[in-house]
Amino acid sequence: MSSLSDVYRYHHKRTEKTEFSILEKERGALFRQWIGTGKKVLDTGCRDGTLTQYFSRGNVVLGVDIDPTMLEHCRKKLAIRTKLMDLNGEWNIKEKFDAVVAAEVIEHLYYPDVVCKKVASVLKPGGIFIGSVPNAYNIKNRLRYLFGRQKNTPLEDRTHINQFSYNWLTEVLKKEFSQVHVTGMAGGVSDTIAKAFPNLGSFMLVWRCVK
Repeated sequence: MSSLSDVYRYHHKRTEKTEFSILEKERGALFRQWIGTGKKVLDTGCRDGTLTQYFSRGNVVLGVDIDPTMLEHCRKKLAIRTKLMDLNGEWNIKEKFDAVVAAEVIEHLYYPDVVCKKVASVLKPGGIFIGSVPNAYNIKNRLRYLFGRQKNTPLEDRTHINQFSYNWLTEVLKKEFSQVHVTGMAGGVSDTIAKAFPNLGSFMLVWRCVK
C-alpha cells in the first residue's frame, strides 16, 4: 500500500487538494440531509475531512483514506476516528454502519462493483450508500473528447481509473442495492438542467442507495 499512498500524497500536494472539494457546499448540505443525525457513518476516501465536516456533527464517523497526511488533517480537524486503508484491498472492518459515503471515490478504484459489494457488507439492513462521481460523458465532455481534448474533463486527472456515465453508474449500483436513485448536480442555475437531464446536462452524478 505504501507506493499507492505515495501516489496520492503526491497527487494531493500537486493539485492543492487540502481544504477543497468540488461543489462542497451543495454536496455537503445534501449528504447532511440524507444522513441526518444519530447515525454511525463510514466515510470512504475522507481525505482531509472537507466534506466529512458537514455530516460529522451529531453522528459517529469513521473516516478512511489511503493518504496518511490527509487522514491526520482529518483526525485533528474533526476529532473523529480514522483508519489508513487501501479501498482496493481487504477492508478488515467488523462494524456495521447506518450510512457509507463515497464522495469522489469510486472513480479512483479498480473494480467499483467489488467495492459496492464491500460497502453492502458493512451496511446495516436498510442502511444507505451515498456518494458522487464526475459525469465523464456530459455534453461538454463529449465535445472535448470528439476533438481529442482531455483538459477540463475527468480524463485530466491521472488518478481516475474509471470514467462514469449516468447509465453505467446506475448499472453498477443496482447490482448490490435494491433502491437506487441517481441524479445530476452542476451548481448554481445549471442545477435545474442537471436534474432534468443528468446524463448529458450534469457536471457531477450523485446517488443514494438503500440496502
